[in-house]
Amino acid sequence: MQVQLKVNGHAVTTDVPENTLLVQLLRETLQLTGTHVGCDTAQCGACTVIADGRAIKACNVLAAQMQGAEITTIEGLAAADGTMHPMQAAFKDCHGLQCGFCTTGMVMSAVDLLQHHPQASEREIRELLEGNICRCTGYQNIVKAVQQAQQAMAA
Repeated sequence: MQVQLKVNGHAVTTDVPENTLLVQLLRETLQLTGTHVGCDTAQCGACTVIADGRAIKACNVLAAQMQGAEITTIEGLAAADGTMHPMQAAFKDCHGLQCGFCTTGMVMSAVDLLQHHPQASEREIRELLEGNICRCTGYQNIVKAVQQAQQAMAA
């Protein structure tokens, strides 16, 4: 079946089998490998992307369901000149990653979090990131990164 959508600002039209997951389309067809496959059951959040302004887990959605959608992956988050998004810069500055496997999904979820809850408290940040699992950091630096980005994005 043919799927038409916009990915990172670019129109995409491609033929895929009906059972193709969005994460497969992104990684295998479009070669956007920043979106990771962690658990295949929508539990870990490593595959999180933003679809039509909302964070979704790309391993849990068929590509066909995204017909006409606008998708942003980690590759589309930085500015065209390569300047990091404030959330990416904050994760780097605050050491909000270790192995990096969860990082892209965590960053995308955190961007969505602040777009919809710009005044989120530390407790709310922790609660709203519960759908993303990190096995390395203990979350403290991730929360610090989100708080730093919160200030930068508000400015």
